Amino acid sequence: FSFLQERLRHVLGLLLLLHSTNSFYVPGVAPINFHRNDPVEIKAVKLTSSRTQLPYEYYSLPFCQPSKITYKAENLGEVLRGDRIVNTPFQVSMNVEKKCEVLCNFPNKPVTLTVEQSKLIAERIREDYYVHLIADNLPVATRLEFYSNREEEEKKKEKDVQFEHGYRLGFMDGNKFYLHNHLSFILYYHREDVEESQEHTYRVVRFEVIPQSIKLEDLKADEKSMCTLPEATGSAPQEIDPTKENQLLFTYSVHWEESDIKWASRWDTYLTMSDVQIHWFSIINSVVVVFFLSGILSMIIIRTLRKDIANYNKEDDIEDTMEESGWKLVHGDVFRPPQYPMILSSLLGSGIQLFCMILIVIFVAMLGMLSPSSRGALMTTACFLFMFMGVFGGFFAGRLYRTLKGHRWKKGAFCTATLYPGVVFGICFVLNCFIWGKHSSGAVPFPTMVALLCMWFGISLPLVYLGYYFGFRKQPYDNPVRTNQIPRQIPEQRWYMNKFVGILMAGILPFGAMFIELFFIFSAIWENQFYYLFGFLFLVFIILVVSCSQISIVMVYFQLCAEDYRWWWRTFLVSGGSAFYVLIYAVFYFVNKLDIVEFIPSLLYFGYTALMVLSFWLLTGTIGFYAAYMFVRKIYAAVKID
Repeated sequence: FSFLQERLRHVLGLLLLLHSTNSFYVPGVAPINFHRNDPVEIKAVKLTSSRTQLPYEYYSLPFCQPSKITYKAENLGEVLRGDRIVNTPFQVSMNVEKKCEVLCNFPNKPVTLTVEQSKLIAERIREDYYVHLIADNLPVATRLEFYSNREEEEKKKEKDVQFEHGYRLGFMDGNKFYLHNHLSFILYYHREDVEESQEHTYRVVRFEVIPQSIKLEDLKADEKSMCTLPEATGSAPQEIDPTKENQLLFTYSVHWEESDIKWASRWDTYLTMSDVQIHWFSIINSVVVVFFLSGILSMIIIRTLRKDIANYNKEDDIEDTMEESGWKLVHGDVFRPPQYPMILSSLLGSGIQLFCMILIVIFVAMLGMLSPSSRGALMTTACFLFMFMGVFGGFFAGRLYRTLKGHRWKKGAFCTATLYPGVVFGICFVLNCFIWGKHSSGAVPFPTMVALLCMWFGISLPLVYLGYYFGFRKQPYDNPVRTNQIPRQIPEQRWYMNKFVGILMAGILPFGAMFIELFFIFSAIWENQFYYLFGFLFLVFIILVVSCSQISIVMVYFQLCAEDYRWWWRTFLVSGGSAFYVLIYAVFYFVNKLDIVEFIPSLLYFGYTALMVLSFWLLTGTIGFYAAYMFVRKIYAAVKID
């Protein structure tokens, strides 16, 4: 028991260390210092909705436009995410208040929306769209205040504050649509310490907005683009009637507040999550469960194996009288190459490629180098790393293919370089056609697609060939026993040795270890949240690797004991069993958490989920396969065979 306590103390220490890395990050850009009256540029990123999963660019709706629209040059990750960062006509100066100002160029002349535009705005409001703006690379947030379920007396004092990313385009009341046409920006600055003779410098540390809907008649505008806001109680909201033309004014106000928040921790507001407690609990829970189970499994397997090996290695004369049984019987067939060795080695090569990529990405992100402030960095890094890890994928695939008595290495290398990426590209291309049809900014532009293809065939393919060539030339894995000429007959198997039962049994433990983390990853992908808990994710990944390896070893041991030596493909399939549970969880998440109703968003959800499940199956299958292969080589090397 004291040993367990010691183990727990180590784990908790590690967790605290990882948690401290969560709050630290290397920002994507150097801080910008502003002097008073310096312009602070406000840019628009996109419109998003968790109901349709289709992002649109800002000017897809008839907002006020500046005289010249300029788009920011974007990295690969931003393009794939559907960000289209563009300038806006908001005029904001550092530490300069604005009571109320009309946006569009012509003062006191309202904007007229055509019937088409009104229809479009009403539809976007019905689909629950949010608008995302940024100031000095900080995303805008809407403050939500609510009373938590505390005692009545405390209620009056304590409010819980949470932030929502972006602001709602508008709202519905009954069957009527209302547009948020007035934005009250609240910007917080941190005054930097300077020497007395110098002018004060300021840094933007928070960007909030309070969206309001105010009727045209209540906004009194004058010639100088100034306007006066009505009293809060007496104003009516600005209705958008989709059946006729609508007139309205777009207005905004700016308010500055000083803040104690340092520039380095300005992202904390966006990243504080309400349920870190669940995280701690779930991680400690899964760590304890996995350590406990792994301890039990290791003990059982080691004791059983020792007994087996001791029995098998006893004097020969006893063996003559005793009938052989168990896994030693199949020693002449256990390394017999399976069917389709080329496809098996190609899939495992892609699995190795994925494993290296995920390990490096999570590790680098845990050190804080891929923080949310460098937009799209995570995706860009993942894409490039997958391409460059082709060397390792090719090397392992080539060596395994040689071990499995394969001869056509060029065809094998081509298969490794194109099988998994080809499936991914195919699914993404089909989904992209649907997104194009919807004119969404989430559609990958044609030049980007060509660039990705060039990366695939110009970087990944040659690297896979290079790795495969060296892997194939290297000495094959040496198997400790010879394979017989004639394959042995396999006895009839019990019902629980069925492949599908194996998949169900093997998937539970790894899935249970990472199940809570999956919820946070899903909400980051589908509900536009920030995901930054890479310290947790790294730990979960280690747990996943350990549990996959152990389950795979146990399953292959049982299979060999049942005198079934066809373990190559089966281990690969069974170890990826947790991917099946991920699929079931994705369906559950879709039904319970998301209110997606239309066909195309549903298709997108299940298309991308299929890709995730496929990649996860390759990853876990590869981990399990290599663990089982090492195990099988070890146990047969320990037995004396005539």
